[in-house]
Amino acid sequence: MRAEILSCGTELLLGHITDTNATYLAQSLSALGIDLYFVSQVGDNQKRIVETLKRAWERSDLIIMTGGLGPTEDDLARESISALLGEKMQVDPTLENELRNHFSSRQVRMPERNVKQATLIPSARVLPNPVGTAPGWWVEKDNHIIVAMPGVPREMYRMWEQEAIPRLKPYTGGLIFTRILRVSGLGESAVEEQLDSLLHSNNPTIATYAKSDAIDVRITAKADTSAEAEKQVSEMEVQVRQILGHHVFGTNKETLQSVVGSLLQARNQSLAVMESLTGGLLSSTITDVPSSSKHFIGGVVAYSIKVKEQMGVPHDTIERYGAVSEETARAMAHAIREYFGAVFGVGITGVAGPDKQEGKAAGTIHIAIEGPEGVVTGMGPGWRGGRADNKRFAILSTLNLLRLHLEGVKKGE
Repeated sequence: MRAEILSCGTELLLGHITDTNATYLAQSLSALGIDLYFVSQVGDNQKRIVETLKRAWERSDLIIMTGGLGPTEDDLARESISALLGEKMQVDPTLENELRNHFSSRQVRMPERNVKQATLIPSARVLPNPVGTAPGWWVEKDNHIIVAMPGVPREMYRMWEQEAIPRLKPYTGGLIFTRILRVSGLGESAVEEQLDSLLHSNNPTIATYAKSDAIDVRITAKADTSAEAEKQVSEMEVQVRQILGHHVFGTNKETLQSVVGSLLQARNQSLAVMESLTGGLLSSTITDVPSSSKHFIGGVVAYSIKVKEQMGVPHDTIERYGAVSEETARAMAHAIREYFGAVFGVGITGVAGPDKQEGKAAGTIHIAIEGPEGVVTGMGPGWRGGRADNKRFAILSTLNLLRLHLEGVKKGE
């Protein structure tokens, strides 16, 4: 099956948003064993959308559209598919009733222009969208398939995974299996270098991807059966884990915060944090997942020296070593652990940037974790990027250090 992605929206052409949907879909299609040959972007102009659809229809078996399913005049995906196939759009009573109920359940009057979101053509079937107002279209005609989905990423992701992929299974044969290994503490080039002996394998195949929160190692296998493909992936996974060791922290959609949460839950232990350079972002990230929230007692943003001292960090420590120091991070971890009565206390301080602080470069990070087994510390190497990047790196470094400590990995191993 030859596939093509068509992203609709003038905002894409103006550079106001990045087409993350196309990237996500490209990765998913690869995992499904569907060949992707073309990716296009087109503005909110029906003539140009139809022209692009015609080219796609001539050269591809599967066309995946994102965007253009909203209620406004410049949302033209439905109209363009209708024009391409020469089929008339009509309001589906069931869809209209569901749409009106969606608004009334929220005690909001539905604008009449939203009725266009309840239209279908004879060749289209509905792709439900329980997290938004725009249902998608699954269109089959003349051995071609068009999948039209909303441009809002969270709506599109759910629709693709829950509605579209199951409908595509008959065309993929279920012969592809993919597993993602998530890696922390190593850069992409270092991961690739260590896995060099495996990267030339034709089946299973291995590829590395740099993500904002980890390095992903994708292992994909093809076989006569899905079970055999999974077996091949599992055998390759063993080799990858032997090489990368404790740097592999999870699989597929696991995050450092979800893994830390699961470890705390398994041990029935609590956590509290005092953070400075991250400004509350560490606490927010930890509570992104329910498993962490259950064992996270609380956090304090001690951005100023005064607040650090009010929370129990000794004045002498800050005066002697500075607010940005391993000693202060240790004192923060101890103070917050004592204050909340937590099993583990985390202290993090540093320089977010762009200017130096206490003579230390932007990106300097000091982390301390105090628990029943004592204190472990970590630090960042100095300038890495902009302020937001430095804060993000500090959070990931803290979570990874905590993860390793909970797993019993000793510093330096």
